[in-house]
Amino acid sequence: DRTGEGQYIDMALLDVQVSMLANMNTNYLASGVPPKRWGNAHPNIVPYQTFQAADGWLIVAVGNDGQFRKFVTAGGRPELADDPRFATNPQRVAHRDVLVPILAEMVAPRTREQWILDLERASVPCGPINTLDEVFENEQVVARGLRVDLPHPSAGTVKLVGSPMKMSATPTEALRHPPLLGEHTDVVLGETLGYSAEHIAALRDKGVV
Repeated sequence: DRTGEGQYIDMALLDVQVSMLANMNTNYLASGVPPKRWGNAHPNIVPYQTFQAADGWLIVAVGNDGQFRKFVTAGGRPELADDPRFATNPQRVAHRDVLVPILAEMVAPRTREQWILDLERASVPCGPINTLDEVFENEQVVARGLRVDLPHPSAGTVKLVGSPMKMSATPTEALRHPPLLGEHTDVVLGETLGYSAEHIAALRDKGVV
């Protein structure tokens, strides 16, 4: 608080979507060339994408030439770092069609867990691509309360996604189950819209609600 005065904040969903394109925006505005689709790969950094291991997928984010050398060394292919086609990132971008299949073949035999252990040991950024069952078993997801179990009058216990907002003064809580059909009709019509009990009964008699 610097001035003691508030201000009106105008932030549209459209604005956020455009700004989140980040490097894609910059590429286009600098070159005038609309970018092609790269799937899970990065347009300007190689390799910065997903690879399939023996038992699942992981993402490898090689941000510089030193990390590339560590990556291929961990994979048993250190000679790739000295190949003139792959020695620097601009060269790797230019030859991604050759390099990526080689790396995919290198990654494939090991398990995802083994790769993550090897790459973390080598200080190469990486992470698992989790299936949803793995997401909700993740210790951080559990610790953050992102899965909530609530009693339901007809469905027993229902599983819901918890709120991502954690506020110290006004903590969020999942207090209500998903409503039954018409469960809150009287509350909405009576308390929110101010309809009398007689008016609501008349609407119900006519099949309106």
